[in-house]
Amino acid sequence: MSDIISQINMRHIRSFNIAGACKPSEHYMLPAVPRLPEVNDLIDEKYYFVIHAPRQSGKTTCLKILTDTINSDGKYYAFCCSLASLSTTVDYKTAMGEIVDEINVGLISSKVDEIRKLAFTFDSRHYMTRPVIKIRLMLNELCQTLDRELVIFFDEADCLHEEPLIKFLSQIRNGYIDRSDSPGTRFPRSLALAGMRDIRDYLTKIRPQEMSKGPVSPFNVKAKSLTLSDFTLEEINTLYSQHTAETGQVFQPEAVYRAWYWTEGQPWLVCALAQNVIVQQFKNDYSKTVTEDDIDRATQDLILSNPTHFDSLIERLRETRVRKVMDSVVIGSSFFPDEVSDDDVKYVTDLGLLKPGSHARESLRPSNPIYGELILRALTSNLQKKIPDVLTSKWMDGTSLDMDSLLKAFQIYWRENSEAKTKTRTKATELDNLLNDTVAKALQNHVITDKYMLHEMIVNNIKDQLIDVSSETYAHLVLFAFLQRVLNGGADFIQREYALGMTKSDICISYKDVRYPLEIKIKGVMSREESLDQLLGYMDKCGSSAGWLIVFDRDVMKSWEEKLFWETMDRNGKTIRVVGC
Repeated sequence: MSDIISQINMRHIRSFNIAGACKPSEHYMLPAVPRLPEVNDLIDEKYYFVIHAPRQSGKTTCLKILTDTINSDGKYYAFCCSLASLSTTVDYKTAMGEIVDEINVGLISSKVDEIRKLAFTFDSRHYMTRPVIKIRLMLNELCQTLDRELVIFFDEADCLHEEPLIKFLSQIRNGYIDRSDSPGTRFPRSLALAGMRDIRDYLTKIRPQEMSKGPVSPFNVKAKSLTLSDFTLEEINTLYSQHTAETGQVFQPEAVYRAWYWTEGQPWLVCALAQNVIVQQFKNDYSKTVTEDDIDRATQDLILSNPTHFDSLIERLRETRVRKVMDSVVIGSSFFPDEVSDDDVKYVTDLGLLKPGSHARESLRPSNPIYGELILRALTSNLQKKIPDVLTSKWMDGTSLDMDSLLKAFQIYWRENSEAKTKTRTKATELDNLLNDTVAKALQNHVITDKYMLHEMIVNNIKDQLIDVSSETYAHLVLFAFLQRVLNGGADFIQREYALGMTKSDICISYKDVRYPLEIKIKGVMSREESLDQLLGYMDKCGSSAGWLIVFDRDVMKSWEEKLFWETMDRNGKTIRVVGC
């Protein structure tokens, strides 16, 4: 087979939707550094595999390009089939029939006559009474009918619920094992399951530990998991340059770099920033040059507008396994607690919320600064509502920010509100217990067979109350919420940096061209001298001569008179305030 990926010389992404710049059906395209460099070898070697990537990362579009390229290559046939419509189907018999219907839709949608005509001549009615083998029989008949071997991409495969997923994958596995050139046992040459999650999360979802002993796993067919990569800085420049070539509108090099800085190449964010500048800020005036300040404003607009793309990410923060991972990342812990499993960590990274750090000590961090900001805003939204309006913008006079007075006010607020965590923990525990009891009773009474679906339904009803964090994380989040609420958009910018393994959280507040760096620590995690050295390094990064080290002391045996203190010192010609909380 000729190199499929090299033939995908261009990869589609959604256009900026710039009015007048292109027709709705047109797309800007990037010369591809292959996002799936091994897929052609996997198909040639007859493997079944998984493709996973977060939402809005170009996964579906990439599958369509792969399908078109395979068909045009002329050696195999290929088509795509989406399983997104099965997200609410919990009965496996119903689900098997719906999968047959979706396969027919995939056939009808094909651009290849030989594939498309099968949807009109293929009779699947005789399979309807045999749900446990109907998918296998249908795929076998398709492969017998076609004069080339078949490749199938099942998109949104992780939409399938517990029992339907087991039945579906079992049929695929059995057909895979028994396949041969004999007409009665023909089966797709290669097959891919595409979704947000890696195969290990399918396994975690449908085969709990108590079910681990039993039939042979349907996942043995999986040869490899492939992940779509984000855009590089060079690819973002190429994308924006296509707009320049078409309209004459110039992106300054600093603006391109700034877009990469904020998005780290996440495809949807890259396009959303460009759209904001060109459509919302410039009103399609292509004579204006895009600067880094324009990209910064677009970033703030995007975060504040909370588009639909962010909804699914924020919803994930309400899942217990996600919250546990986020707890450690927010405080910069150097390790995960015992209750956090490797599968939990893998799940969060597959969702696109976190990614490996950029150096050895930083093991996990938010996937990009925009997601980092969204995570903290979501985790602190309820806390912000509890902060009195009277505090809003109190320490900004239009020319300067009185950071000392602001943090002294926070000391008072923290003393009055730090114990609220105990009540929150108790309430969340009670709700979790109620949740588990409700699920158990529903399963016992056969009200519903999919406990994951029921769990999700209940969480959606009480989701605001179920966001719970550890005691250490709570201290960080209260400060984040206080600053966000008090400054209330009055600050030019609040930049936060946090990552697993760094044993710190950094905040740099920008107001009237002055930067105010803060570093947050939990007492006892790191020595005082090490903490001061870290703050000095952050002050240098921010270009500031003054900085604040906020130290939370969580020792319940100490009095507030011991915990609350204020100390000013000079280090290397710079002023540091140590703020005890």
